[in-house]
Amino acid sequence: MRFGNSRYWLFQVVGWGLFALIFLFVGFVFDKLDTNYYYRLFLFIGLGLLLTHFMRWVIRRANVLIKPIQEQIVNLVIITFIFGLLLGISETYSQDIFNLSLTNAKELIFKRLLDNSFHSFVYLFMWNCIYFIYHYIEKSRRQQLDALKLEALIKELELKTIKAHINPHFIFNSLNSIRALVDENPERARKAITELSNILRSSMQAEKSETVTLEKELYIVKDYLALENMRFEDRLRIEYKVDEETLNQPVPPMMLQTLVENAIKHGISRQINGGVVRVISEFKNNFHELAVQNTGRLNGKVNGEGFGISSTNDRLSLLYGNKAKFEIRQATPTLVEAKVSIPSETILR
Repeated sequence: MRFGNSRYWLFQVVGWGLFALIFLFVGFVFDKLDTNYYYRLFLFIGLGLLLTHFMRWVIRRANVLIKPIQEQIVNLVIITFIFGLLLGISETYSQDIFNLSLTNAKELIFKRLLDNSFHSFVYLFMWNCIYFIYHYIEKSRRQQLDALKLEALIKELELKTIKAHINPHFIFNSLNSIRALVDENPERARKAITELSNILRSSMQAEKSETVTLEKELYIVKDYLALENMRFEDRLRIEYKVDEETLNQPVPPMMLQTLVENAIKHGISRQINGGVVRVISEFKNNFHELAVQNTGRLNGKVNGEGFGISSTNDRLSLLYGNKAKFEIRQATPTLVEAKVSIPSETILR
């Protein structure tokens, strides 16, 4: 059985130390202090330390603290009753073994057992209340900190979004392409201006919500790829493999667009003959898998310091903890894949 951290043992020592001082004071006030009184007190404290530590191990092993609050209360009472009975039995028979009982009458052993078990239940109930309340407060504090971190990250992204998600080169290239279309194809130029406007508007509003539907995110991605298609023309092929059942699923705003932009920047733009960008969305193994594949090869180890990769990891971590996954890999000899997996429990059916 692994011993807990230093804070836990500090609380144990301080708590049982105060318990000893209180009963020493009571013994002094009522003139009960004798050798047997000391032995009985420290025998109970020793048994209490041992059984409360084992009780804590059971609570942690059974994952009681992560269950709904109603189940936690029921488990608290049940566990306290069981260990109160164990402590009462241990105290009663230990007193008999070491001749520390106040009476040697064997017929009173059942009464002593009930008294000791009742008192043990009361003490352990107080111990468990303190333990559960401490962890409840800690859990609430961690959730508040995570919420504050997410809020701070989103606000930090507000200014970085246009630079990182929609970089200036893309804007300049789009404007140049639109300018060339003004006389040649005015209708396409007007449509391109609308597409660019939609993207810029979405990037500036990205900090206002934690998630958007995949359908809304796909609108932005399609506008983005339509503008890039003006620049790359036949060098860029676009494919969508999207399960319609995933369209209403929540995803972090601009996340898919970031993965698509990375596919263009680090993949297609470096290929002489261009290549394909494929967007995939499907349910698989109780996960909503969102992937972007592009023609190209990974050059050695993936650099996790880039804004696109680091921001995706940070946002997934803060929104879903360690339940969501993000990876970039060489899917085939000619295709690189960036994939995000969101657990099914976060999916709104």
